[in-house]
Amino acid sequence: MGASGLNAAQKQRRTFTKITLTSLSAAVAETATFPIDIIKTRLQLQRGHYLRRPPTAAGSALRVAVDIWRAGGAFGFYDGLPPAVLRHLFYTPIRIVSYENLRNLAGDSAVGRAFAGGVSGALAQVLASPADLIKVRMQADGHHLVSQGLPSRYTGIIDAFNKIIRSEGVLGLWRGVFPNTQRAFLVNMGELSCYDQAKRFIINHEICEDNVFAHTMASIASGLCATTLSCPADVVKTRMMNQASCEKGKIMYRTSYDCLVKTVKFEGVPALWKGFFPTWARLGPWQFVFWVSYERFRQASGLSSF
Repeated sequence: MGASGLNAAQKQRRTFTKITLTSLSAAVAETATFPIDIIKTRLQLQRGHYLRRPPTAAGSALRVAVDIWRAGGAFGFYDGLPPAVLRHLFYTPIRIVSYENLRNLAGDSAVGRAFAGGVSGALAQVLASPADLIKVRMQADGHHLVSQGLPSRYTGIIDAFNKIIRSEGVLGLWRGVFPNTQRAFLVNMGELSCYDQAKRFIINHEICEDNVFAHTMASIASGLCATTLSCPADVVKTRMMNQASCEKGKIMYRTSYDCLVKTVKFEGVPALWKGFFPTWARLGPWQFVFWVSYERFRQASGLSSF
């Protein structure tokens, strides 16, 4: 039965099922790839506060990984995992379900579907921004504090929420929301529309059927496209969100544009793609785990393919 033939109660059940499946798939994908995400975040935070410090060999992903291991062992690679999973319980269902509805309005237009993906991601990110902020702060603790033998700023999600609200106000939970939303727009414009278009291309040209092979190839294309588009905004977002309270409240960047200008001025244009390979290395497996599991869950639940 098509979606148009469903009554209101059936549509609600289908929507609830999609929300549940996206949350489950996203939680699995986030947990599996989180160690790569924390390496990416700390690469992007290099010299984020000390603009005049000369570059060092600490820029390599391997060196960052070694530093994380020395500071916290295996558990150090999961600093900030709870808020990351919490974020996806809001972020992923909103963007996926919204896109699936908006793409129906776009029809077969690739541009329309790309815009639908961007809008869906931006809306979801605004709502999930507080959890993303806490995730970045908790990941950054090892970079600025734990590695120096100092205690972490936050003991957990609740402690982080309380401290941020007390010191920065409620709106402090949305610090960096604009570059964050810009990044989400670009990520989802590339991720959702690219996955959608790539899978349609693969199936329509009979490269393979609508199965795990098609989902894997589409997810690879989606991850590369999303990383290329979003990495500059991701660097700006990460630095904007983490700058408060790292040096007794010293603010290095007034706006996201100021952060962009200073990053290019002091570190060069390539710095906007700092963490590109760790980001891609994470997005690739994340896309694979998420889309393959989500498509399988949909099939098992009696829903049509995404």
